[in-house]
Parts: sequence; C-alpha cells; structure tokens
Amino acid sequence: MRQPLGINYAAGDPRRALATIYAAALEAAAPERVVGAALDGALAGAAELPELFRQASGLHMLAVGKAAFGMAEELDRRFAGRIRSGLIVAPKAARKPGGEPRCGAADAPADPLSGQARGLPASWRLIRASHPLPDAASVRAARLALEMAERARPDERLVVALSGGASALMAMPAEGLSLADKIAVAAALLRSGATINEFNAVRKHLSAVKGGRLLQRTRAGRVVGLILSDVPGNDLATVGSGPTVADPTTFAEAVAVLRRRGLWGRTPEVVRAHLEKGLAGQLAETLKPGEPAEARARNLLVGDNATAVAGAAACAEAMGFCVERWGELAGEADRLGRALAARLCAPAGERRCVVAGGEPSVTAQGDGRGGRAQQCALAMAVELSRIAGSPRVAALFAGTDGIDGPTDAAGGFALADSAARARAKGLDPERALARNDAYPLLAALGDLLVTGPSGTNVGDLFIGIVNY
Repeated sequence: MRQPLGINYAAGDPRRALATIYAAALEAAAPERVVGAALDGALAGAAELPELFRQASGLHMLAVGKAAFGMAEELDRRFAGRIRSGLIVAPKAARKPGGEPRCGAADAPADPLSGQARGLPASWRLIRASHPLPDAASVRAARLALEMAERARPDERLVVALSGGASALMAMPAEGLSLADKIAVAAALLRSGATINEFNAVRKHLSAVKGGRLLQRTRAGRVVGLILSDVPGNDLATVGSGPTVADPTTFAEAVAVLRRRGLWGRTPEVVRAHLEKGLAGQLAETLKPGEPAEARARNLLVGDNATAVAGAAACAEAMGFCVERWGELAGEADRLGRALAARLCAPAGERRCVVAGGEPSVTAQGDGRGGRAQQCALAMAVELSRIAGSPRVAALFAGTDGIDGPTDAAGGFALADSAARARAKGLDPERALARNDAYPLLAALGDLLVTGPSGTNVGDLFIGIVNY
C-alpha cells in the first residue's frame, strides 16, 4: 500500500475487511498512480502528452489541491531536470505520506522532515493555505501561480495538476474586491446549501484566477491540465473552479445564484456593484468555450470517484466477495443510509460486497457534530436495528480525502448491532441522528474510521459486506 491506514482491527472483525477495501480504493486513486498513467499516455485522451512534453524547452509546474503533494512528486520524478519552476499549494492539515517534500524559498514548511527519502529540489515552493474558506496564504499562492504563468515562454509548457480543494487554496479577488469580501460570500454560500456548480459560478466571477483566467494570463505555448476530480459528473470547469478550463457560466448566472439562495441583499455592496458592472458589460467575462486561449490548453481527467470505486471492487473480489454496484451516492444522507440498509438485508445467500461512490448531502436540523458520511452510517445503523432477521452485515461510509465534515474522522461504520450497543451505553441513536450528532455516538462505539488526510480526494465511498 502507498500509505498505511492503521488497520488494527482483530481478525474476524468486519471493520478490518471494510478498512482494507477502503485502503485499496485510495490506492487506486493515488495521485502518483493516476498522474503516472496519464504521463505514460495510458489514459483515454492522453496519447499526445508524451509528445507535448518532449517538444517543450522547459516546464513550469503548479500542483494545487488536497492531492497536490502526490501529484507534484510524480511530476518531479518524471521531469526533475527540466522543471524551471514549481509551486505546491496544499491544505494546512495535509501531510505527504512518508514525510514532507523538501522545498525551496521562504514558504517552506516549518515542521521538520519525517522519513522523506527524496525531497523536491529548491525550484519548488510550498504554500499551505486554508480550506474550505481562503486566507491570506491563498492569495499569495494565486499571485505566485499567476507570476509563474506569465513567466513561461511560448516554447515552454505550463502544467497544472489540480485536485479538489483548489478553489479555496488558490484565491485572488478580482480588481476592486478584497479577501474579506470573498470570504463573506463564500461563507454565506456554504451556509445556504448551494451546490458546487452554484458556488463556483459565483466565485469564478469574483476571481482573478478562476474560470480560465490563469490560462488567459500565461505566455506558455501549451498548457496541460491534469485533473483529479472530486465533482459528481466530472465537469472539468467545476473542479478547482477551472483555472485552465473555459467557463460556460456568466455574471448573470452568478447574480441569479445569489438571488435564488436569498443572499443578494446580504452580499457586500462592493460585490453587488462588481457583479452589476459585469452584467452591464463593463467587466470582462471569464474565458468562454471557443475563445482562442482555450485552444492552447489540454485538460485531462486523470482520476475520479469511479477510479476509487473500481479499486474497492477489485479488492473485494480478491477477498472472495461477490461484488455489486449500487448506483450513485446522492441525495440526503438519512435516505441513503436507510436505502442501503435495505439493500444489504435483501435475501441473498452468498458472501457479497456492495460498493458505491458519490457525494451525499445533509440538510442540518440540529447543532450536533458529524459529517455526511457519519450521518449516513448512523442512519443505516438505526435502520438495521428495525429490520427483523437481518443477515450478518457491516458497512463503511467514508470520504476519500480522510476528512468528513468538520471532524477528524474519515467516516463511520454501521454494524447490525451498532444501535443496540449504543442503547446499552445509555445513548439514543435516533436522537443523535435527528440532531446531526453522529460523531460522539460513533466514537463511543468505536465505529469511527480515523485516518488523517489521505493525500487524495475523489468524493465519498460506501462499502457494505454481507455474510462476512
């Protein structure tokens, strides 16, 4: 395995099997693996990449997002002698498995290296920025990225390795706006329940780097985007807000999102004025499909949620399970938990594993602590307790980034006896579910999966096993 997950469950414990399958899913979506396959020309649409790189006199590398460390390391392994400049932008909590990359310049991390056998050379810089809301480091990262793009020459290549989280990690307000303005709008959109597409339509039109603006600013003859998607549907213009991808949304749509979510009147006046100028044609739109700059970019999907699901399925089959795919994880977590409980308990004699991927949602009704994966797990546990004569079943819901909501857990387990064990401890699983308070209950049962940041990010996973 690329990284250990601390799988210390006893033999025969279903959590051990579930954690092993989850680890295999992460391995399949490991950024080093998927970037390497792309650079070899082995992925669909990647056949031209080796020649694109061969023709370049030099390379400028930008890796930004939750998978930035692994993507940068593979790029450095392949092209170390040809890299003119490199920039890694990663979350503050992220840790590269095996240790930190060694970086140059003043932005190098203060914490010491731990077991890193080969560090990145001094041509690389590292900036740690904030997520899910940007901070001053996010602005510094965007400024350095734009400087790199403008420094690249027509006979060179700009390579942008992009993964989930990049929208907040690399953020520069459009002229006339402040970071505080952007944070206020982003925080309001997060609270409103806006979809990722709605969220990005707004922030692209408040940005100097998103919506293809990085592509517009570069002098490089060709730009290569290597994109690890955490977005359902894999819209490349949405992942990281598409700094190298043409943007089909408009100022009008950004305004419509804020109005539809009831936020227009509470949006800072300077932001409303900016968007109204855009509506009036007084500000340049984001890069649009078919514009000349778009032809210079080769944006390639290198991995996604399906990559991780396939890795989970292959591992489960190797463990002797008959594997079933269950559509997409979408919609309310409570409903998903109940529906998947029923699926696992459907009559079947064989030893089987049900796998699915996607991104559940939670409409908060209480003030508890948890995340969407933990909410799904608790909803399943409650439903399993109501199904008479249920078979031996166990399940795991978890985020591939190792982070579920504002907690230190990747997700949670649901076993047939989870609700009964909770009640035996004097806990009320139904009340915890209603209050969106899954974390403390699952923690008390030993039913949390805690891995720390995983170094990849391709959405959420469900793994359920029957007759284990």
